[in-house]
Amino acid sequence: MTAASEFSHCATPQFLSATVVEQEQMARATYRMRLECPQIAKLILPGQFFMVREPGVNDPLLGRPFALYDTCLDESGEPTGFDFGYVVVGKLTSRMTHWQPGDQVEIWGPLGNGFPQPGSGPLVMVAGGIGQTPFLATAREALRLRKFGQPQRNLDEFPAKVSLLYGARSKEYLAGLDDFRLQGLEVKVATDDGTFGHHGYVTDLLQQQIDSASPPATIFCCGPEPMMEVVSRMAIKAGITCWLSLETPMACGFGACFSCVAKVRISDEEWDYRRTCVEGPVFNAEALVF
Repeated sequence: MTAASEFSHCATPQFLSATVVEQEQMARATYRMRLECPQIAKLILPGQFFMVREPGVNDPLLGRPFALYDTCLDESGEPTGFDFGYVVVGKLTSRMTHWQPGDQVEIWGPLGNGFPQPGSGPLVMVAGGIGQTPFLATAREALRLRKFGQPQRNLDEFPAKVSLLYGARSKEYLAGLDDFRLQGLEVKVATDDGTFGHHGYVTDLLQQQIDSASPPATIFCCGPEPMMEVVSRMAIKAGITCWLSLETPMACGFGACFSCVAKVRISDEEWDYRRTCVEGPVFNAEALVF
């Protein structure tokens, strides 16, 4: 049984200074920020993350993890920076809303494991809350619209169909829908209160996909843990390969503090802890113990 994605990062994480290029509000209390940092932009893979810290500030002392949303390219097609999304939930993210173009931030990465090969069958990405952020780069790669890494990695096979199922509390919390208007990407949305798309949970949409004439061969999922647990159970019951990107809080980002451990099954009778920041954040659903 595989615990972590086989797409482990090959690049050594770097501690660097990055420049804020721009940011915009995507939804209620949700923002997208762009950083200029070619060194990391050239290396990072879909599903990986990085740590961001405000220079000269000791509260909070440690950085915060953010997943790659997408890279940005210069006129020659070279990656020069990258975008990430964040929700205002604490001291750092509250201050981040006031960062301006030209401000310097501390960053280290790329960190963790990326998403694995999706295969040639239908790929369904299931996102809840801010969990859609790892999937823009993932979708671009699966649709052959963008390559990532240095040297650029190539998928052995490409999915016959790529879908995004995205759920949020209400319409005002849906972030980045326009960014996912990609040729070849099917997008379905659910809101708990019915203000946009399907009235209900995103797992309702997943069950419809499983029951359809073209069920997913692979599921990638990111979002609140209760949602991911349900998705995991649905996938295992249907015999579908499922990979979960955990949103476990992290402190150091490189495995020294053991504050982000997840329970991973090592046999039918035993489980052990694995560090989300090193062995994850992407894990096989069959390996996780919720």
